[in-house]
Amino acid sequence: MTTPEHENVDVVVVGGGPAGSTVATLVANQGHRVLLIDKETFPRYQIGESLLPSTIHGICALLGVSEEVADAGFMRKHGGTFRWGASPEPWSFSFAVSPRIAGPTSHAYQVERMKFDEILLNNARRKGVEVREGCSAVEVIDGGQRVEGLVYTDREGTRHEVRSTFVVDASGNKSRIHQGVGGTRTYSDFFQNIALFGYFTGGDRLPEPSAGNIFCAAFDEGWFWYIPLSDQLTSVGAVVNRDSAAEVQGDPRQALARLVDKCEPIRDMLKNATPVTEGPYGQVRVRKDYSYINTRFWREGMVLVGDAACFVDPVFSSGVHLATYSAMLAARSVNTVLDGLVDQERSFQEYEARYRREYGLFYEFLMSFYDMNADDASYYWQAKKVTRCADSELESFVGLVGGVASGEGAVLGAASVRGKVAAASGELACSAAAVGADGAVDGATPLFQSSIVSDVMREGSRTQAQALFGEALGDTVPMFPGGLVPTADGSRWAVPEE
Repeated sequence: MTTPEHENVDVVVVGGGPAGSTVATLVANQGHRVLLIDKETFPRYQIGESLLPSTIHGICALLGVSEEVADAGFMRKHGGTFRWGASPEPWSFSFAVSPRIAGPTSHAYQVERMKFDEILLNNARRKGVEVREGCSAVEVIDGGQRVEGLVYTDREGTRHEVRSTFVVDASGNKSRIHQGVGGTRTYSDFFQNIALFGYFTGGDRLPEPSAGNIFCAAFDEGWFWYIPLSDQLTSVGAVVNRDSAAEVQGDPRQALARLVDKCEPIRDMLKNATPVTEGPYGQVRVRKDYSYINTRFWREGMVLVGDAACFVDPVFSSGVHLATYSAMLAARSVNTVLDGLVDQERSFQEYEARYRREYGLFYEFLMSFYDMNADDASYYWQAKKVTRCADSELESFVGLVGGVASGEGAVLGAASVRGKVAAASGELACSAAAVGADGAVDGATPLFQSSIVSDVMREGSRTQAQALFGEALGDTVPMFPGGLVPTADGSRWAVPEE
């Protein structure tokens, strides 16, 4: 592809992370011209290293990188281990998926995103995507009725204008162009957390077969993640509520050390560890205001995918799943419109409804998961009790997620959602207790039989089935009244047969 002053492509994607590489590849696979730009030069640092099976065995298979990812030497994880809830003893779960695809696919990886993201981006190149690194999006070209392209600058600062049928914003939570779709970004009242994280070498590992698990440990001020990225390298992060913001003031490395000292399980795991102080993992970083959702996900000629549209909370490793799942849905909509099969409004209404629903399931699950912690002595967890949340948060959740996703308005009141979340948290607590009592690798059974966990894992299992069997199993009935269904190969939307 040449680079004239004014280019024309079918789709320009902003962002080369998992969301951008996925949507670009799945659109290019259908013969469409795709340009992808990213302001960074890969490999580059990125957080979010713990993945779910649906990404590894679903999306990666659809992209054609399964073998490359499996051969990359990433740490295999069979599930998660938690010191969470009323019991002081850690409990573990293993991934449980549909019986159709159990066994070899019931694992995921802890990945160094520098390596994982580069695998996906290089694959996009091989599949025909024109990739330009060191290029920053400036603004969308707004034609009034629709977005008509993108203005970006290259490494030398030269401005370029690209005309396109679609602009896909996959540039993450710091997107400079997400407002091009209109609407506003609404931040969660519930997940007002601050994350402080760094890397260590020489940290301990959980006993086999859980050595590769993510370990999450709650303590009075919040909770820790402990992600083994290799035999030696570990990602360690503390998540605290804004009410505990004083805990992260001052030097970030010293603040992280103070928090580690307050969480006995993490302190014990790091007793022989050394902080990484050089290279891409040598900085202790701080993130805040990372839980949000946009009131609009698309307009004519433009769509938001992944973190550009929404993000929940890192406790269940949902970030890359939501990013790649939304990218797959967006690719279906883009391909459908470019091929003239269904009109743009109907195609992208399907995209937004499905993405909001998936986001909503994780949001509801995570509120329930936080609520199941019954340590009343902890100010942090007492403040997080969902049943005591203000109506504004629940009403916002219903309006932005439940009502919009169904297309039928706010069909549940705040009180109904509060009751549902409280019931789900009780079910989770009972399931977790049963898992902890079992202590075996397959102790996940009670947890994954709980209704809310089953709900959040359902779409991931369907994505894995799509990749394994080459067809959208059971997707012959619309998810929403008047909605669309995937084509047999999953690449587009189709109007369901009467």
